Amino acid sequence: MSIPLYIVDAFAEAPFSGNPAAVCLLEERAKPDWMQNVAMEMNLSETAFLSPRGAASDKGFDLRWFTPLHEVDLCGHATLASAHVLWTTGVLSQREAAFFHTRSGLLTATRSNGWIEIDFPSASPKTVPYPENLRSALAVQATWVGWTGVDYLVEVAHEREVLNVKPNLVVLAEVETRGTIVTARAEKSRDADFVSRFFAPRYGINEDPVTGSAHCSLGPYWGAKLSKDELIGHQVSGRGGEVTVSLDGERVRLSGKAVTTLSGELS
Repeated sequence: MSIPLYIVDAFAEAPFSGNPAAVCLLEERAKPDWMQNVAMEMNLSETAFLSPRGAASDKGFDLRWFTPLHEVDLCGHATLASAHVLWTTGVLSQREAAFFHTRSGLLTATRSNGWIEIDFPSASPKTVPYPENLRSALAVQATWVGWTGVDYLVEVAHEREVLNVKPNLVVLAEVETRGTIVTARAEKSRDADFVSRFFAPRYGINEDPVTGSAHCSLGPYWGAKLSKDELIGHQVSGRGGEVTVSLDGERVRLSGKAVTTLSGELS
């Protein structure tokens, strides 16, 4: 039996930008080992697996995310990509909200004028010491270091330092963290409040192009510093992408666009 498979560029307005995610539409739940093998085969930062909940009274889909090496608890761009696939393939009508049951609770996605908004939990980072192995791996002077619960967040003084950071990925993979966010207030990036990059070699992702889940922490952090509830983050990776962030108490709403670049079947 073949399984529909799509590759979607998320947080992108045109193909070959933003962050690509694979999306598998399953008829029923699959075994974790099989999903991990598929994710390894796809070799993208995330592969999403969607399966219907089954009961008519239990609306929505089970959603799980896998990097090439591990399952993760939260992924923004693959959630946005999953919602995009449900709408563009007609599984859901354009007016229906998408409900996802995940390791991080119930997540929702809505569509308006070509934009997709996903509702995620907020994760405000807490101040922590700068670990020596992280300092060695990044080789940057931090103005602030925080822990989000899964990632380190390292602020530096200038945007150019974010652009120029070249981490030692071997050393960084030894740091006990899902990933590391390096960020600064935006200077040259027009229409953005802050810039960032995200590295997760421990999870098989040397650098993630656009990381939605990182903005669950970047939004509250920069929102507090800039006294703003509506922000725009520019992830300055090679592909690059923008994430609109709306702060709403313990929730964060992330908005972006998506483009399907490949559709096919997994044998």
